[in-house]
Amino acid sequence: MQTTIKQFKKLQPSKFTAFTLNRISFVIIGFGILVRLVQYLFNRSLWNDEAALALNIVNRSYLELLQPLDYNQGAPLGFLMVEKLAVQLFGNNEYALRLFPLVSSIASLFLFYHLAKRCLQKPAIPIALTLFVGLEYLLYFASEVKQYSTDVAVAILGATIGVSLNRKKIEPFQLIAYAIGGAIAVWFSHPAIFVLAGVGIYHVLAGWQQKNREKLIIVLAVTSIWLISFASLYFLSLRNLGESAYLLRSWTNKYAFPTSIFDINWSYLRYIKLFKDPLGFSEPLVIVPRLVCLAGFISLWYRKREILFILISPFLVTLLAGYLQKYPFHSRLVVFLTPFFILGIAEGSYFIWQKTCRNKLTAIIGMLIISLLLAVPIANATHRLVQPQTKQEIKQVMSYVKTHQQPGDILYIYQRAEYQFRYYAAKYGYREGDYIMGIDDLDEYDGKGMSEQEWQRYQNDFDQLRGKRRVWVILSHITHVPNEQQRILTYLDSMGQKIDVFTVPGSFAYLYDFS
Repeated sequence: MQTTIKQFKKLQPSKFTAFTLNRISFVIIGFGILVRLVQYLFNRSLWNDEAALALNIVNRSYLELLQPLDYNQGAPLGFLMVEKLAVQLFGNNEYALRLFPLVSSIASLFLFYHLAKRCLQKPAIPIALTLFVGLEYLLYFASEVKQYSTDVAVAILGATIGVSLNRKKIEPFQLIAYAIGGAIAVWFSHPAIFVLAGVGIYHVLAGWQQKNREKLIIVLAVTSIWLISFASLYFLSLRNLGESAYLLRSWTNKYAFPTSIFDINWSYLRYIKLFKDPLGFSEPLVIVPRLVCLAGFISLWYRKREILFILISPFLVTLLAGYLQKYPFHSRLVVFLTPFFILGIAEGSYFIWQKTCRNKLTAIIGMLIISLLLAVPIANATHRLVQPQTKQEIKQVMSYVKTHQQPGDILYIYQRAEYQFRYYAAKYGYREGDYIMGIDDLDEYDGKGMSEQEWQRYQNDFDQLRGKRRVWVILSHITHVPNEQQRILTYLDSMGQKIDVFTVPGSFAYLYDFS
């Protein structure tokens, strides 16, 4: 025992600390992988947006995926091609469709760890990893048939390239890897260009200010390859997506664009809201990460100014794209920015700890701040480990209806459940003609809510069911409009008698007798 203590005392504190922090970091990463696997294996139903994209992936050929997608969907071509390949290799199922998002999310854990080691002091790394592992959006999109977890992984990779370009000596093969990596990245992530543009602009300005002609030539050569790749993608795919009047109108209604080029307050509000959505902090504690992140950026200004510019440049370029009405700054579409603000929060946390740990009273304050920051991701991750997230469990509804359906029963599918029902229809033995698809809503024309002309269309649609003895009404994705479900059920109750009810999270089945 005494020998062990003596050996322990001989260990250099710096080596012991580094060894311990590395082990802690990998434990956190391992926990993050476990939580993501649990959610993936839970295999919840595809919800509305997932099903809409899945129908494009499943029903189109590789060449047809190059064309504008149906159902107002948009996704990077590289992402679509990998998704199509996964379906062909592993079958048309949720596991195949969600495999690439899961792999991207797990890869981003290691990429983020690598980036954090390049940007932060060692004690701040576990803080950054804990935030990254457990934040709600990052957990959720790890098992979502959408490109947002890939956006995060690609964004981290782009920032890592930016940090690597700061090296005094860069080998030719490294430059080739950076050029090819960035050129490929834009095909897998729409916002990748904002990260690469920010990185490129910073290094061009830095090379010009330092009068470093060699560095300037290198950066211009690498970024030119990125630009050529992006230009090819734009004319092949992004141009059509950017010209979608429906998508533009949809995001404008959500204040994802400023009202004018002079709407300076919009930039401030985007920064403020970023910490609530997608970073996931809620009122009133959201003020803590906002201030701590600001402290982290100030700390980086004095400690590693070049790192600060690389981390905030994607945010600034994305704001510029918003002002130009080219990219909506809203919610899941800016989840790719979260790693950079997480690094800012981690830097600020350690900076505050260094300033407060000198006496007992201030140390308590510093620990309280860090605890408040880490409580949200730790609680999220732990909760998801015990209770995986559900959203719109239409599979259970369709299974119940199929089991209890009698010959002659009529199925009426609420219009917002169309994509989900169509995706799962064949799996439960339904074909065209076996069900009635409800009317199209008027949201495309009159925005959110239920206008009187839309409600009149609902009533006309329901009135055609009068006189039918057994009608199954399947609802899903109905939380889109407040009180819509209650209004529909009230009208159906006035038409006939409710015989059976089956409800699960986000999806419902009602059996009516309208005779």
